[in-house]
Amino acid sequence: MYESVTPHPPEIVSLPDFAAVERAAQRIAAHAARTPTLGSRSIGALAVATLVFKCENFQRAGAFKFRGACNAVWSLTDEVATRGVVTHSSGNHGAALALAARTRGIPAHVVVPEGAVKSKLAAIEAYGATLHFCAPTIVAREAAAAKLQAATGAELVHPYTDPRVIAGQGTAALELLREVSDLDALITPVGGGGLIGGSAIAAKALNPGIEIYGAEPAGADDAYQSLRRGARVTDIVPDTVCDGLRGTIGEINLALLRRHGVRVLTVDDAQTIAAQRLVFERMKIVIEPSSAIALAAVLGHPEIFRGRRVGVIFSGGNVDLDKLSWQ
Repeated sequence: MYESVTPHPPEIVSLPDFAAVERAAQRIAAHAARTPTLGSRSIGALAVATLVFKCENFQRAGAFKFRGACNAVWSLTDEVATRGVVTHSSGNHGAALALAARTRGIPAHVVVPEGAVKSKLAAIEAYGATLHFCAPTIVAREAAAAKLQAATGAELVHPYTDPRVIAGQGTAALELLREVSDLDALITPVGGGGLIGGSAIAAKALNPGIEIYGAEPAGADDAYQSLRRGARVTDIVPDTVCDGLRGTIGEINLALLRRHGVRVLTVDDAQTIAAQRLVFERMKIVIEPSSAIALAAVLGHPEIFRGRRVGVIFSGGNVDLDKLSWQ
């Protein structure tokens, strides 16, 4: 299923713009990797489309999240930075913020839900952050982060509603569209909405005619439901193998989806797992389910993508190899 945008509600004043994405690109250039774009003729043949993959699984900390975290950390004044940063995360953003904080030599505190992927927790600790565990709900995560912020004076760097984070995430699409300018469509995963929001800003500025799609788990379809109902939906209990896409779409992120005409496609976990395995087999690279969902959406909606040039952002490659989804 997909949902398109209907009339806009009042805009949020603090929406980041293309200039913010360009500034972010300059700010993080010394720290973030410029990730490769790859193709696959065999996967393209299955989709009956030309697919260009932006491989953020090769980004530092293994995911696009480093872009936004790095931009946020290096946006801080020296006075604020000395108090450190705090966030909540299922893994990738926490590792990214921990690494970004290390590049600036400041403390980082990361609230993580019980049951998070072990490899992601290990990365957070390896980058020097302090872990704080909580119940596996968004409410518990945000409450714990707020408590830590009050106790430490650290700067909150929200995983997806922070404009600095959104602008940083948009630099992946900025790189992709500057390298491959003639895309008909761009698709990214949708969780809290930082990547899709930033990508839409960059892509529409560089190619106004491009169509933007988000891929969201059917078991965590709050963005899809929010667009369909015309109001932000926050009461969905996520049930998906895509651990990085269990966050609730942010208000600022939903506003960006509306502004840029993003359409959200829902994907069953079985389709996502099949796409993850396909990439392992055909491209010989590691991506996580939260990343594979973008390809799964393309393969699952041939009526949308057939015959088109499509940019697909592989958002990350942090997987627990002892628990591969198809085993």
